Amino acid sequence: MAEAQNIPVGSTTAGSIAVAAESTVATRMSAPPSFDVADFPVPHGREEEWRFTPLERLAGLHDGTAVATGTALKVAIDAPEGVTVETVGRDDARLGRAGTPVDRVAAQAYSSFEQATVVTVPKETVLAEPIRIAVHGEGGTAFGHQVIELGAFAEALVVIDHTGDAVLAANVEYVLGDGAKLTVVSVQDWDDKAVHVAQHNALVGRDASFKSVVVTFGGDVVRLHPRVAYAGTGGEAELFGLYFTDKGQHQEHRLLVDHNTPHCKSNAVYKGALQGHDAHAVWIGDVLIRAVAEGTDTYEMNRNLVLTDGARVDSVPNLEIETGEIAGAGHASATGRFDDEQLFYLMARGIPQAEARRLVVRGFFAELVQQIGLPDVEERLLAKIDAELEASVVEASA
Repeated sequence: MAEAQNIPVGSTTAGSIAVAAESTVATRMSAPPSFDVADFPVPHGREEEWRFTPLERLAGLHDGTAVATGTALKVAIDAPEGVTVETVGRDDARLGRAGTPVDRVAAQAYSSFEQATVVTVPKETVLAEPIRIAVHGEGGTAFGHQVIELGAFAEALVVIDHTGDAVLAANVEYVLGDGAKLTVVSVQDWDDKAVHVAQHNALVGRDASFKSVVVTFGGDVVRLHPRVAYAGTGGEAELFGLYFTDKGQHQEHRLLVDHNTPHCKSNAVYKGALQGHDAHAVWIGDVLIRAVAEGTDTYEMNRNLVLTDGARVDSVPNLEIETGEIAGAGHASATGRFDDEQLFYLMARGIPQAEARRLVVRGFFAELVQQIGLPDVEERLLAKIDAELEASVVEASA
């Protein structure tokens, strides 16, 4: 695999299947953040934040023609004792604290939802069981808003599981009090025709720890925008992602870590596998270290494994530094084809080709699956990987 590490700001590395690094223009949006959809022009696809996205497949989420239908989603929340789950109106003061919409779809979602869900873990509460949020699409279009809030020194694990068929635009907020610890596992296991566009905003308090694990398998188009900012010194953020992009799918993950506070840390690791004609994965990793953010320590990495011909990867790590007083900063991007030598090594020891292929891909994803910390979810995801690989074998032999 070709790899670019610690690339200077403004350098460019490009290949036939991957763009490894560019200037930091991806941190510059075509319009300033706003809760009002009218403040954003309708995208035409040439803007930096939209240039990879197939706008014609967004079912009208980007241009205002998408209209909510009443039975598009069913949401079920299973929360341990002590956790408060509320359905609130648009005027609730807790909405919008973690961040502001940065593109037209996120603003459309904020302008269009009727009710929001607020899940609160009280201060100093340490949950022994996860909070599980099941979002199931039943056709139609929906706009959603969720807030997960942890009080000071609370600890929680949240699983948000997306299944079924829907056209969904949503904003999700994570608000961490001082010293809190939150792990969120967001699974996109949609049916083949689903469209899912969402902005995830995390506000990390002083000495708080936030870990996000994003897993994307299903859907026709999935475009997620995780964003992190800090509300106090000593905050830490880990952003992990796993995606398996199949024939015809477009899966796009656009990260921004805004180091706006001194002495905070961040680490981002995303890995993807692609197979099939017109499978398209996009990863944009933006890290902005502001002039006030002295003592920042950050690193981001994206790796992609291309399993068949006809797949495309765009991988763009960006790093913008406004102060020289940092602890460390770097990024890496690597994309490569399936390693025939590894396959030959395993087959030479009596392992059938299909099983050897499965072992190599499982090994590629292993470090990210282990970040989940829930055996039932980990086993389900490994089974999903196996099913994807099996489908490709069957299709190739047909």
